[in-house]
Amino acid sequence: MLFKLTLVGLFVAVTYYLSFKGMKKTKDLKSFAIGNKDMNPILVGLTMAASISSTATFVINPGFVYNHGLSAYIHYGIAASLGILTAFVLMTKKFLKQGEVNGALTLPDWIYHRFNSRAMSLFFAVINLLSITFIVLILLGCSFLLMSLFGVTQTTGLVLVLLFVFSYVLIGGTYSHAYTNAFQGLMMVFITMIVFVSGLKYFDGGFITSLQSVGENYALVFNPDSNLYFSFFSVFVSGFVITFALMFQPHIFTKVLYLKNEGDVNKFIATTFVSGLIFSLMLFVGFYAKLSGLEGVAQDKVVAAFISQEFGVEAGTVIALTMLAAGLSTLDGILVAISSMVVRDLYLPFAKDKEEGQRSALSLSRYTLVGIGVISLLISLNPPELIGLFAQKGVYGLAAASFVPMLFGTIFTKKLNAKLVFACAITGLVAHLYLNIFGGVANPAVSATYSIFLSTGIFLTGLVVEKVLKPQKTSEHQLQKDEKVYS
Repeated sequence: MLFKLTLVGLFVAVTYYLSFKGMKKTKDLKSFAIGNKDMNPILVGLTMAASISSTATFVINPGFVYNHGLSAYIHYGIAASLGILTAFVLMTKKFLKQGEVNGALTLPDWIYHRFNSRAMSLFFAVINLLSITFIVLILLGCSFLLMSLFGVTQTTGLVLVLLFVFSYVLIGGTYSHAYTNAFQGLMMVFITMIVFVSGLKYFDGGFITSLQSVGENYALVFNPDSNLYFSFFSVFVSGFVITFALMFQPHIFTKVLYLKNEGDVNKFIATTFVSGLIFSLMLFVGFYAKLSGLEGVAQDKVVAAFISQEFGVEAGTVIALTMLAAGLSTLDGILVAISSMVVRDLYLPFAKDKEEGQRSALSLSRYTLVGIGVISLLISLNPPELIGLFAQKGVYGLAAASFVPMLFGTIFTKKLNAKLVFACAITGLVAHLYLNIFGGVANPAVSATYSIFLSTGIFLTGLVVEKVLKPQKTSEHQLQKDEKVYS
């Protein structure tokens, strides 16, 4: 126990040191939300990778691999990685350029400046609160790890995680988030490689042969026994599309705004992708746990159970602490994004005294953090059974709504019809929730992908209709001018 307490104490001390270092650079809402554009692109890239590869990658998703086999690994490990890379290569430079021109601090703020629509900005500010479902997932995942480390109750674990991460984010905002994420990300890289290599012994008879020892369908790319990953669409297409869209979450894509200029983009993308590929190797823990004979464990607790079974106290403590860091690295990013968004997009536009609003913005963003913490804790105390799917319902709905505004708002330079874009955003969210909750589509990635295709189809159809009608309107206008001339 002394070793555990010493190691955790050291982790906490380093985290708070970095937070206080970040506090010195946090003077206003802008520095709290996106920093002062003085961060190294490699630091930002590692921060981004750590934010993407969170508790979901390190704690929750290996449970899907444990239950569904190779099909789940391909969905989360291969299709998802390609979606991430495509999103960054296609959009980073243009998003950064537009954000710099408009001085955007948050994703809804970017949308407001791009489409000149306060209604759409407010819509996104409100639905981005769906990120609370992901906060709940991370809090629970981290509490499971504390339970395995110290034998505390789940409630105690939740409160400890909540107090720790909220306190250091309150101190330094984005700089605390970036500095601590870089520290946590380096831990994650090191431990991921150790865990991955240590489990290769389970593939002595060959990778596919070993998986087939569990069951023939367990080793198939499309698993007919799975209700989630059973077809090309559910494994590849939905994995690629939804992960591409997930990059538009406020705690992810707004990190692009940390960069100083377009010259930093290539280093940023390379660091993010390489680090992310390494982190995805944690998905193999699902295979290792299954091949080791681990049985009777809830899907969300597979990783914690395997670590306890496989490693000694010292090594297990280091690994569990690193997985805790993985959760915190995403959680702090979400907290910075949501608190900044509530103040920037829900409060300041309607403040009667704009100058006073700006002066109090930093304090308000910190008060908002406390409110988010209370709500998240209340939900976490009585969570749904499959927390991974619960989080996906909310976060994937946000991704489906964001797809058309973010993708086409970035790649197109011309002015777009804000009402059409807004309608597509609403369609993406509503269609996803309907299909997943009432339409019998069990996999949230699939329901979100269907809704993304629907909203994109509506948008492209609208563009065609506008292009067809515009020449007619122009001709009618010209005819009216000619009539006036002749008369």
